[in-house]
Amino acid sequence: MRPAHLIIVLEKEFLGAAFGHHTPVMLWGPPGVGKSQMVAQVAEKNGVEVIDIRLSQMEPSDLRGIPFRDAGTVEWAIPAMLPDEDRHGKNGILFLDEITSAAPSVSAAAYQLILDRRLGQYRVPEGWAIFAAGNRQGDRGVTYSMPAPLANRFSHFEVDINLDDWVAWAYANHIDDKIIAFLRFRPDLLFDFDPAHNPVAFPSPRSWEFAHRALQKFSDRPDLLTGALQACVGPAAGVELNAFIANLDQMPDLEAIVRGDDIAAPQEIDLQYAVASALVGHAIRAKQTEDAGHVHGNILNYAGRFPQREMGVMMVSDMHRAIGEDLFGLPEFTTWADKIADIMIYDHA
Repeated sequence: MRPAHLIIVLEKEFLGAAFGHHTPVMLWGPPGVGKSQMVAQVAEKNGVEVIDIRLSQMEPSDLRGIPFRDAGTVEWAIPAMLPDEDRHGKNGILFLDEITSAAPSVSAAAYQLILDRRLGQYRVPEGWAIFAAGNRQGDRGVTYSMPAPLANRFSHFEVDINLDDWVAWAYANHIDDKIIAFLRFRPDLLFDFDPAHNPVAFPSPRSWEFAHRALQKFSDRPDLLTGALQACVGPAAGVELNAFIANLDQMPDLEAIVRGDDIAAPQEIDLQYAVASALVGHAIRAKQTEDAGHVHGNILNYAGRFPQREMGVMMVSDMHRAIGEDLFGLPEFTTWADKIADIMIYDHA
């Protein structure tokens, strides 16, 4: 399932915890696809805490607690990391990450916690959702086969790679426009992991965020930039990204486009992707300004100038996901939509 839909599923399950309708969710996927990021987004949106427990680093007693004697009986000291209403709040998310990397003895200790929401005398607060994530056995990580009793305690979802969802996330999190443009140009490199070769650095949604950070730190050091990018996304992708960025000095004047000047679109396809992504970034930054309608209108006018009309459709679609329905109220949107109506009808059919 694509990330945008999975976030909706996770939020529904989180909200359902308060009403007794919660089913624990297991997210499956290769490393770096954003499983933990989706859980964090749901928590941030709802203003609650995430308690992230890495089961691969646990012993069974870490969950169960440590026994102690009390008036001739044995009691169990509840681990402080487990959700507590007084310390952590009435609502939250208990996230059991790397669950498929946990030793079987640890997985067995988690059975009761996941299904019955308790461990001995301890009970998970009613408003807390339980999510888990792990890699598949074919991903060449340290994984164990999930025992059937544990698997039967979850609803299971596999995380798909979706470029549109990543681009929407990237704009919302201020990822460099050049990274977004490059992945629009080379969408197959959003995730390129071959478990047979087990590379150290490889392209993934997570590692492209690392590449963004490298670009901020080393863009003024061309002698170091290529190596820094390769360290994040692997040798081949790092070289391609660096070459793509080096070619962007031929881009048209973006500020002039935003002002509404008559600027021709570039003929080179890589530059078209770069212009489109940069203009979406301008549109997002203008959203809360008094000049937003003027800026958005000029960008919409420019959308019709690309040699391939599909490029304009991609740019306006990204603008819509980032800005919202206000875009449809602009007269420039109506004018642009009329020009590409045949493409939209064909795509819908």
